[in-house]
Parts: sequence; C-alpha cells; structure tokens
Amino acid sequence: MSGKSMTGVVIALLLLMVGFNSLYIIKETDRAVLLKFGEIVNSDIEPGLHVMFPVINKVRKFDGRILTLDAQPQAYLTIEKKRLIVDSFIKWRVVDPQKYYTATSGDQYKAADLLFPNVDAGLRNQFGERTLTEVVSGERDELMVELVESLSAETKDELGIELIDIRVKKIDLPQEVSNSVYDRMRTEREREARELRSRGQELAEGIRADADRQKAVIEANAYREAQSLRGEGDALAARIYADAYTQDSEFYSFYRSLNAYKEAFGQQGDIMVLKPDSEFFRYMGEQKPQQ
Repeated sequence: MSGKSMTGVVIALLLLMVGFNSLYIIKETDRAVLLKFGEIVNSDIEPGLHVMFPVINKVRKFDGRILTLDAQPQAYLTIEKKRLIVDSFIKWRVVDPQKYYTATSGDQYKAADLLFPNVDAGLRNQFGERTLTEVVSGERDELMVELVESLSAETKDELGIELIDIRVKKIDLPQEVSNSVYDRMRTEREREARELRSRGQELAEGIRADADRQKAVIEANAYREAQSLRGEGDALAARIYADAYTQDSEFYSFYRSLNAYKEAFGQQGDIMVLKPDSEFFRYMGEQKPQQ
C-alpha cells in the first residue's frame, strides 16, 4: 500500500472517530448540560440524538429520575430535651441541571453531601419545636410536609434539586423515655375510653328516658281511649237496659234477679245470711201464673 493510500485511510478513520464522537443521545430519564471549554452553553437539552464538536464541547449527564438518599440515623432533641434516634430517608430529583452541575459538578454523592445538612438542620428544628408525644403520634406526617415545603425552595435555588419527600423510617427512644411515652399514651387512651364510656352512658340514659316518656304517653292515650270506649259501652248498656225496662218492667226485674243469683251463688263456699222473705228471693218463691 502506498503512502498516499495509508494517509487516506488514517484520515478516514480520524474523520469517522470525530463523527462518532460528535453524536450523543439524551434519554428520557437523563438530565444533561452541554459544555464549551468547561462553560455551560446549554442546560435544557431535550431527549434525543444531538451533535457537538468533540474537542470544543463536552456533555455531562445525570440521572433525572426520583432518587433516594438513605441517611444515617441521627440524634435529635425534642422541646422537652428528650433524646431521639431518628432513621430517615429523602426523595429528590434534579430540576435545574445548570445549578445542579454548578453546585455538584454532576456528582450524585456530592449532591447527597450538600443536601443532607439542609434536611438534617430542618429535622432538628422541627423536632426541637415539638413534644415527644407529638413526634411519635400522627403529627409526624404533618411535620414532614412542613419540612419539605420549607426546604424545597432553598434546595432548588442553591442546588437545582427538588425535595419530593422526607420520611421517618424509625424512631428509637432510650428505655426510660420509652417507658415514659408508653405510660403517657396509655393514660391518654384510658382517659379517652372513660370519656367515651361516659358519653355512651349519657346517651343510653337519654334514650331510656325518651323511651319511658313515649311509653307513658302511649299508655295514657290507651287508657284514655279505653275509658272512653268503656264509657260509651256503659252508656249503651244503660240505654239498652232502660229500653228493656220500658218495654217490660217485670221481665227486666226478673232478668236482673237471675244475674244477681248467678253472681251470688257462682262461687263455692260463699255464705249469705238473708231473711226468707227478703226481696232478693222474690223470684225464687212459688209464682202464680198470670190470668
């Protein structure tokens, strides 16, 4: 092979290498900055295939997905000066590639080293403003929301990082503190139970009183209606008796006497002391047939 041919091959290979190094791909999950002699010239590179000058330009890529920083357990003090060992983690992602690269040089570990002190200080302040009971109760979620809101603007401005979430995995208490917390929680639950039982008893008494009142009203109405019906029945019976007496007074007297005999002699062992000529025995004597 002649010298000219060899030179041509070398030039072709160099051009091929330059052309290959001139192309770069940004994936959907990537964030990147384009550098020109070490200075950022483009921090908003869209996903896809792009071209650059290999010697002049350089591309730095970083993970644009939500990342997790699993922090080492840290000791914090509550407002009561109670010591807690808190194990937490942080969810974050890059939202401003230019600020992120300027602050961290694109190094994820350096980003974690810069991010954690802010979160640690925030946690220390939040725990220091709350009691032990508030920290271990349902207010912990509210605490984390407040912390994310208070730190997110700062981390975006300084590091180009958005705080997605901060969560506490575990809170360890010294033994004496644990006993104090559990005793306090048990006392609180017992107090709530007593209040609930008292409310239930009060409600039950109210229901019973209302039921008794309704019962009394129903019985009174029933008695009044019964008395009214009894009065109507007595009046009707009296009217029937009066009509019967008017039509045949002798038969009416005889009928009433029979009823009296039935009532008087209906029970065994009854003793009556009467004169033989008493009016009560009027119809028990010998009756003369009417002419």
